[in-house]
Amino acid sequence: MASTSSSDRPSPEAGRPLIDGPLGPAILGLAWPMLVSALLQNAQSVIDLFWVGRLGPAALAAVAMGGAVMMMVFPAIMGLSAGTIALVARSVGAGRPWEAGRVAGQSLLLALLVGAVTAGIGAVFSRSVLVLLDAAPEVADEGGHYLRILLAGSFTMNLLFVGNAALQGAGDTVRPMAFMATAAVLNIGLDPLLIFGIGPFPELGVRGAAWATVLAQAVAAIGLVAHLHRRRARVRLRARLWRPDARQLGRIVRIGLPGSGQMLARSLVSLVLMRLVAGFGTAAVAAYGTAWRCFMVFLMPAFVLGAASATIVGQCLGAGRPRRARRAAWLATGYDAAFIAVAALGVVVYAPAVIGVFNDDPEVIRIGVRLLRIVAPSYLLAAPAIILGRSLQGAGDTFWPMVATVISLWGVQLPLAVFASRGPDGRLDGIWWAMVLAIAVHAVLVTAWFETGRWQRREV
Repeated sequence: MASTSSSDRPSPEAGRPLIDGPLGPAILGLAWPMLVSALLQNAQSVIDLFWVGRLGPAALAAVAMGGAVMMMVFPAIMGLSAGTIALVARSVGAGRPWEAGRVAGQSLLLALLVGAVTAGIGAVFSRSVLVLLDAAPEVADEGGHYLRILLAGSFTMNLLFVGNAALQGAGDTVRPMAFMATAAVLNIGLDPLLIFGIGPFPELGVRGAAWATVLAQAVAAIGLVAHLHRRRARVRLRARLWRPDARQLGRIVRIGLPGSGQMLARSLVSLVLMRLVAGFGTAAVAAYGTAWRCFMVFLMPAFVLGAASATIVGQCLGAGRPRRARRAAWLATGYDAAFIAVAALGVVVYAPAVIGVFNDDPEVIRIGVRLLRIVAPSYLLAAPAIILGRSLQGAGDTFWPMVATVISLWGVQLPLAVFASRGPDGRLDGIWWAMVLAIAVHAVLVTAWFETGRWQRREV
């Protein structure tokens, strides 16, 4: 193993609170900056919808469908992030910070490669994909421009996500929050300027929303990479750590690939569902896209508590404390279940107002309200599905969460949704109920595997 200099040792601020301190404060201390980051990130999407919605239902549908296609890009980067968190957390927990830096450098290299590939694909196929999803001509035109710009600049998003994952694995969630805040503030400020052409800025319409996102993420990504090269960073990069390392690349891909497969399975189902919903008209697409963005905000605590749990699980396993890792996962699940019970009630009661914020078309509101009221209560079961699943990923066990996702989505949700939409009395409600059943099946499968405890002996 490589020797370490004094500059490779962890900074004094690192400590061991995630391994030795009280679990409740450790979970919440990690989670609150990530919650702020996630809310800011979703604020960008919500603000996009708010301003684009002023251009009409077709523009709103274009952004909704473009966002669904962008979900096809996320699997690779989210799998890469999961591998980064697991390996960095294990390295830090085992007292090997120099190895954490090497993992981060190789992960960022992979992030750039993924960005180059998606940019090339987007330049050729952006509009064609929307046509395949049965988008109306005007929606395909606007959505194609929107999607092409986002994909061309996706490497900035990749660097931002993977760099943040490296810091998160080391237990630093405050600095990622600062970088996400930078991106969000810039995006929110640029949106109206570039969409409507205020002052000296060009009027770009839907394309302006895409450019605002790419430019904002580029600024934040540059700041993040610069921070990782600082001496006191929790995960420190050096120029030599950017050189390809076959062993580290193999470890990252081996852990991240099932995570990517899990996200890909979810993204493909989202595209098929979007195609099914498109058969019911532009209003249905606009309602579905709006409600889905609302659900993403609704689920933010689950995602951040799951991410906090993943970090603690990884570090505790690296330090040889598997029982503490299990307690952390279940405690985080309990926190989220309590939140969702309250939030679901609010969403059900105020559903018309929630949808009406983004679009005042009566048909969009009618469909969106029905969707929210059917699906929102089922997200109580999403607490164990998401948080225990993320905890398994933090342990480096990414294969079985992928299996659970494939079974629940491809074996349950998709067949039922297709049957409901294409039956003699095809109705959107059948698609919404298929989503509910899939959430329940996913929760059962993930919980059952977690309780076997095999992930506690996982070698990475």
